Parts: sequence; C-alpha cells; structure tokens
Amino acid sequence: MKTSILIVYGIPNCDTVKKARAWLTDHGVAYQFHDFKKQGVPAELLPNWLAQVGEAVLLNRKGTTWRKLDEATRAALVDDNSIIALMLTQPSVIKRPVALWPNGQISVGFDAAGFAARAAL
Repeated sequence: MKTSILIVYGIPNCDTVKKARAWLTDHGVAYQFHDFKKQGVPAELLPNWLAQVGEAVLLNRKGTTWRKLDEATRAALVDDNSIIALMLTQPSVIKRPVALWPNGQISVGFDAAGFAARAAL
C-alpha cells in the first residue's frame, strides 16, 4: 500500500517511538502518527506487515506484554491468523515503531541511518 506521507504507527510513550518521532521532526520529515492505543491497530495492514518483515521482526517477544502472556496463549501462535489476532487484542506485542514509507515498504524499530536512507526515497 503506497501512501502520500510517511505514517508512523506506535504508542506515544514508547521510548523508541519517541526517538523516531524526534528524529523525523529534527530532520524536517513530514509524517503522520497513528496511535495504537487511541486509534487501534489497522487490522487490514497486518497481513502485509507480516509478509514484508515476518513474525520474527514484527512480534515483540522481549517486552513486558509478551512476558505476561500465559504459556497457552504463546503456544497458540501457530500461523499469521493467530499472530494477527493477538496483535489486535494486545497491540503492545507489536515492535515499535512501524513506519509505512510512501513507497509502500515498512520498517520496524528505529535506526537513524535506516531512517535517513529511507527518508531520501
């Protein structure tokens, strides 16, 4: 999905999201912020995100939300549909930020050099 402007998805109090947003602002890169907590997770985009970067990149297995999940819930994550269902009910298991670049590609997390290269697209 191509977009006319960079869209940054995440949670505003996440430190990595704060770093990414500050970098974008400091470098004059126009973007729109989509707050998972207020606006929800865009269910229609999750299959594409998983297809582009895979479960290993998109699913945050190091965060507090993951650690609080019971073993049965973790064991039930057997395919994209079950992973998407978890992400919709527990947005904090999505690594952040997810950036949807105007060319339709996404990036997950924040890396200044990566953002600089992509912002030039």
